[in-house]
Order: sequence, then C-alpha cells, then structure tokens
Amino acid sequence: MHGPAGSGGPLRGRRPLARLRGWGGVAAMAVACGLTASLTLLPLTHSARGDSGGTAVTGPGIGIGVPIKADTCEKPEASLSPSPAGGPSIDAIKARGKIVVGVDQSSYRWGYRNPSTRTLEGFDIDLARAIAKDILGSEDGIIFRAIPTNQRIAALESGKVDLVVRTMTINCKRIQQVAFSTAYFQAGQQVLAPKVSTITGYDSSLSGKRVCTAEGSTAYEALESNSFGATFKDEADGTKDDKDLLTVPNQLDCLARLQLGEVDAVVTDNALAAGQAAQDPAVELKGKPFTTEFYGVAAKLGNDDLVRRVNHVLVQYRQGPWQKAYDDWLKADLPGISGPPAPTYK
Repeated sequence: MHGPAGSGGPLRGRRPLARLRGWGGVAAMAVACGLTASLTLLPLTHSARGDSGGTAVTGPGIGIGVPIKADTCEKPEASLSPSPAGGPSIDAIKARGKIVVGVDQSSYRWGYRNPSTRTLEGFDIDLARAIAKDILGSEDGIIFRAIPTNQRIAALESGKVDLVVRTMTINCKRIQQVAFSTAYFQAGQQVLAPKVSTITGYDSSLSGKRVCTAEGSTAYEALESNSFGATFKDEADGTKDDKDLLTVPNQLDCLARLQLGEVDAVVTDNALAAGQAAQDPAVELKGKPFTTEFYGVAAKLGNDDLVRRVNHVLVQYRQGPWQKAYDDWLKADLPGISGPPAPTYK
C-alpha cells in the first residue's frame, strides 16, 4: 500500500479497513475528496504473452474472446486484441517514468481515500497498479489523479491523464470519444433509496420524486430516456449561488443529498450503490438492475498501443488477481459474482 498523499513513501502492509457507516463516514470521505494523490504502486500481475492478430484469446479463468465486426455498435465492449508490444503511447510513458491514471477517491470499495490511512484503496486502484507495474516494472511509477465523473473524458482528451480507471461504463456514445479496454466488470443501473421509502425501483413509484445522478453518467441518460415522472434536472437560475441538487459531479454527492433529505432517491450503477448502502444502513437498493453495463479502462482515442497493452494486462489479471481484488473489496457488499466478464475483441 502507499503512504499519505504527496509523501511518495510506501507503507509496509495493508492496515485493516475500518467500516464506514452513516453520515460520519461519508463526511470523512467527502473531506478527503478535495485531495489529489501521487503515490507509488504495488505489483499485482506478471507479464503474459498476448495475441495481436485479432484471434480469440483463451486461458484459465479468462473466458473466450469473440471477434465481431468493428463497424457496428452491437458490442461496444469489443476492444483491440491484446499485445505486450510498445508504441508511441507506451514509449512516452516509459520516457516519463510515470503513468498518470485518473481515478475516483470517493467511491467506497472502488476508489476512495481511507480516512484512517489517507491512502487510495479499492478495486479500481488495484487494477490501476497492475497496469502500471506491467508497463514500467517499478513500484514507483504511478501517479493517481482524482477526477470527477463529468471530467473523465475531458481529462483524457487534454492529456491530463494517460488512462481512466474509474467505474467507467462502456457504451456506444463513449466509444466515439475514448478508446476502451475489454470489460473488466459487469454492472447495471439500479435505484438507491431509504429503506422506509415507498420507492420500489426503476418504475412508476419514482413519479414526483427527486432523483439525483452524476453529471455525464449513464444513470442520467437513462432518466432522460424514461424518468417515470421523476424530477432529475436542476432548474438553474443562472446566479452564482445556484446549487445543483439533482445533477452532481460525483456519486458521493448524491448519497450526501439523500441523507440530508434533499433528494428522494439516487440512480447509479448497482456496484457503486452497493458500496453506498454499505456506508449507510438506512438506505438500500430498490428493485432490480434495469440495464447491463460493462466497465472498461479508458484511453485517449488513437492510443491503440496503450489499449492493447492494457488488454494484455487484463488477460493475466482475470486469472487470479481479479478474484483476489473482488474478494478484498466487493464480495461482502456485492456477493454472488463468479468472475470477470469474458473479453470480446474486434
């Protein structure tokens, strides 16, 4: 694990993770959200020979890569075939000696700053370290850069980060904006609300309710398509004091608004919502997931060598480290997942 933000020094071993419950845990995490991390990394994977010829890749625990037509959006999660080779993007990272990865630090169990150790932890953080280790072969080669949900694409386009590993859903719109790896996790949109609420899920029970989502999220797009009569858009008055209650930069802001009674429900990925429910026993997931979505590692469009290298890392990651990360971070609050989604290649 890592030392405090900005220290650059590794901690020896992982401290026990304290459970964060209720408003106190959320407040502590919210304070931490204003910080940006520059940390060293831990090795979590080894090199494995990839296939750069577009054929299916198989192996224990990784499933079968299924080639599809590249000019359709039938399978937006289809990505470039894996390769350990270098290229312009990889060469630039090696010359710099650092890989800059955009992450979250407010999503419990995925990417968040542990308030007791002030280190970034979670499922996405472990994966980011594995990628950095494979490319640079060093425990000192990663810079984590905290970015809000609505700035993930902009951070890649501007070159602020090399990769985004931040529960980012692959969809047809986004593959026109960024280049994704193969899927490393399957999730779905679901409703989070107080246990005492009359809301039963993504249905007519949302009528007249105030629903919070993160700006630029797939949850917001789902409500745009069918809101069931819910209010989910802020009525901006154009003044400097105008406050966005319903559309926020980060998912944790929605949980805070829910706890304060400013909104009635949150719509987000069930994987994220499970972590939020673990923080506050007064809320729960309602109904069932109403979409099937895949998380991918995002890179700037055109950085094909970097995408292929990430896919190469994921081939090995699916064979052991993925399960360990799931057991460490997600299993307690999101049980029943037997393994990672199988990769699909173009």
